[in-house]
Amino acid sequence: MLDKLAEIEAKYSQIEARLTAPETYGDPAVVAKLNQEQAELQPLVEVFRRYRQTLEAKDQAQAMMGDPEMRELAQEEYQQALDALPGLERELQILLLPKDPNDKKNVIVEIRAGVGGEEAALFAHSLFRMYSMYAEARRWHLEVDSANETELGGLKEISFTIEGAGAYARLKYESGVHRVQRVPETESGGRIHTSTATVAVLPEMEEVDVQLNPADIDMQVFRSSGAGGQHVNKTSSAVRLIHRPTGTVVECQQERSQFQNRDKAMRILASRLYEAEQEKVVGEYTQQRRSQVGSGMRNERIRTYNFPQGRVTDHRIGLTLYKIDQVMDGALDEIIDALAAASQAERLKEQA
Repeated sequence: MLDKLAEIEAKYSQIEARLTAPETYGDPAVVAKLNQEQAELQPLVEVFRRYRQTLEAKDQAQAMMGDPEMRELAQEEYQQALDALPGLERELQILLLPKDPNDKKNVIVEIRAGVGGEEAALFAHSLFRMYSMYAEARRWHLEVDSANETELGGLKEISFTIEGAGAYARLKYESGVHRVQRVPETESGGRIHTSTATVAVLPEMEEVDVQLNPADIDMQVFRSSGAGGQHVNKTSSAVRLIHRPTGTVVECQQERSQFQNRDKAMRILASRLYEAEQEKVVGEYTQQRRSQVGSGMRNERIRTYNFPQGRVTDHRIGLTLYKIDQVMDGALDEIIDALAAASQAERLKEQA
């Protein structure tokens, strides 16, 4: 491992040298590429340098133990270094894990009401609000692509794009079936209802990322509309794409022009087709071994939101938080951090 880390540090130093070289200044494309490479390597190099400094401190302290006047101080410094090394080694192992190539991509999130009728639609709206507030807290940009609202303010389904650094890396753990247990506003008897909504998180793909044959795609145009006839567009700017080989249907109606809606719909279609292929691969893998945090496929129940007890439970890692109000207001980092840590632990175990 140390040889590999030394090679990475040498590459990092070469990038630093090239960034300060006069011949690099006149080429913005090269500068951008080098800055990106530097940013990718920086966390690993910084931890490696701390690790190496800690090793040196341990060896120096050990050498000083022969001096009676320095022995007590040396023993203390030696123990501090010895205690720090395992944590640094684990950090390095995690940083050396292969990166998900989609982690830097923007995401397309699709929420669909499941079992539970109008209450499921209202829960779908609650989930949309939760992700909207999470995106706002992280200063990501959220844009609705299409929505099918109910008369009571629920959502039968909604598709939206989130643009921002690390959006897919953070939100990819949200794919699955979300379950809610609460007393609906429409329930006069005070009975607790159980409803579900499905969340799919797709890395946003461009047409070039997925092989799309225009001959396989039918395009229909129609007038966009919202619940109760609101937001009616008098021109046929909304777009529906039908991918004949798979039967996949995508709609986009939020943009003002047909061209913009078609462009966005094509990206959503590419993302859906990519996800379908990935689920096929994951499905084959999980027949042999299911990972700790689940495959992320849509048919898995991943989380329960129990309002009467004020708790949120993520079933993949057995995490329960008694702070449902904060979670529904977008405080998702504690859950996502725990899921990311569990995923890393499982990947380290697989490599062992």
